[in-house]
Amino acid sequence: MTHFLSPENLISTFGLLGILVIAFAESGLLIGFFLPGDSLLFTAGLLVAGHRYLHQPLWLVCVLVAVAAVAGDQVGYLFGRRVGPTLFRRPDSRLFKAQNLDRGRQFFDRYGARSIVLARFVPVVRTFTPVVAGATRMRYRTFVLFNLIGGVLWSVGVTLLGYFLGQIAFVRNHIELILLTIVVVSVVPIGVELLRARRRGASVRPGPDPSHTPGD
Repeated sequence: MTHFLSPENLISTFGLLGILVIAFAESGLLIGFFLPGDSLLFTAGLLVAGHRYLHQPLWLVCVLVAVAAVAGDQVGYLFGRRVGPTLFRRPDSRLFKAQNLDRGRQFFDRYGARSIVLARFVPVVRTFTPVVAGATRMRYRTFVLFNLIGGVLWSVGVTLLGYFLGQIAFVRNHIELILLTIVVVSVVPIGVELLRARRRGASVRPGPDPSHTPGD
């Protein structure tokens, strides 16, 4: 399964169409959270530079991937707006809980519309962010604007990074190490946010009531 989901294997098997489908699903369909995103686009840029598997011009690959990513988030937003609240109210759901919806709302309240852009660069988070945005009734025009910004920055930026770095011999000869580094760097923001949340939780934990005396 790991080999099948490796970026190079996916691209060699499904070509540009596979990249577009995965960019669409990983950006806004809940079932796409496990799919490779950053590493897939980086590898796509690298393979375009090396003329392997992908023979379309770089600009066309970037445009199509950006369209697929933005469209995926649009679907995720509309899905969340229509059925999101119902999913979060399900008492027997481990994933869609009311408290997760509240955390999503707090995330948007804290970071504002830029949260749509920031989430693009965090694996898994970018899959659920548009759904939460729709469920929390984020203003649609605002979502569309920042979805366009985030989608283009992420898809074009990561693909171009792979294209230009792919022309460096060291990168071509150590592609596995480079992809592993990308995954690690992508996960770092999640770890930082978890540590911050834990520290905030510890700082607000109530201490003993000074007015309370034994025997009360």
